[in-house]
Amino acid sequence: MAYITSVGYSLPTNELSQKDIKDFVKHIFPRNERDVTRLLPVFENASVEKRQFVMPLEWFAKNHSFKERNDIYEEQALIHSLQATDNCLQNKEMFDETIPYEAVDMIIYVSSTGISTPTIDARMINERDFRDDVKRMPLWGLGCAGGSAGLARAMEFVHTYPQKNALVVCVELCSLTFQKNDHRKSNFIGAALFGDGISAALVMGEKSPYVQSIRKPVPKMIESSSKLLKDALDVMGWNMNEEGLQVIFARSIPTLVETFWKSHVEQFVEQMSLSKEDFPFFVAHPGGKKVLEAYQGVLNCDASKFRHSYDVLKEHGNMSSATVLHVLKRWMEEGQVSNVKSLLAALGPGFSSELISLEWS
Repeated sequence: MAYITSVGYSLPTNELSQKDIKDFVKHIFPRNERDVTRLLPVFENASVEKRQFVMPLEWFAKNHSFKERNDIYEEQALIHSLQATDNCLQNKEMFDETIPYEAVDMIIYVSSTGISTPTIDARMINERDFRDDVKRMPLWGLGCAGGSAGLARAMEFVHTYPQKNALVVCVELCSLTFQKNDHRKSNFIGAALFGDGISAALVMGEKSPYVQSIRKPVPKMIESSSKLLKDALDVMGWNMNEEGLQVIFARSIPTLVETFWKSHVEQFVEQMSLSKEDFPFFVAHPGGKKVLEAYQGVLNCDASKFRHSYDVLKEHGNMSSATVLHVLKRWMEEGQVSNVKSLLAALGPGFSSELISLEWS
């Protein structure tokens, strides 16, 4: 068994309403007035009300080099990784006692919005009382699918070593990739959708000595599945230029949910000897409003089964890999009875799909 026992997060302090961001982008975006007016409804249609950023709004009005952006990434990623980890291990709602840093046997660090060598997990170990023999698995470039993939790798680790514990840390500072001189529609959509997010989850094996500290039913991961759509490298990801990471976000993503993702889900559910009706709710990464609506169409269900995905999107935007852990945290806090099942899902660059079957225990 692989139990997701706690999820913690850290929120940047610069919170902006969607209206404030829209007004700001309207004045600095390098397109003619007609084009900007045509694109502005993207902000209203995104189902996002507010987002959080590591830098204040005025920072985005200036030009910044890749080095300057990445220096901020390294500094802020460490600060927020530690806060999210502290929040996760000291979760009084989930644990009878604080889980010590020494209990962590592996750190899986997930990110796609900055570069650091040594990776941020090495810096975390120097800042907290982690053991010096803790295993490290940095995962870079998985984008929005990274949170799900990180949990799956943690599951495989504790399946092999059931007495161990793995910490999954997702850090995405998406705002640092915004380039005010980028006139492409993808950049405009990114400005309307993405926010900064950080989350951490502790996964325990069934023989971990800390399992006895769990206070309430938690989701156990049963099985995972990964699927890659070949010849679809241009659906989402980054271009690299002198200013940094330049967003790629294709309009075909909802259509791919209705074809590629539908096939993946149906195969996975059949493999688990389950049906889509066995899931009273879904832990879905909210890639955007249209993506969530496409999920609903594939699963033939109403929005209530995705309510926490919609709520996280509304309050934080798309935080790439960290988002699905925010959604999972809300389902865990809501409290689930034993044996209830769910499906955790996320899409990412590649074009890729990650699925994990969950059962509360």
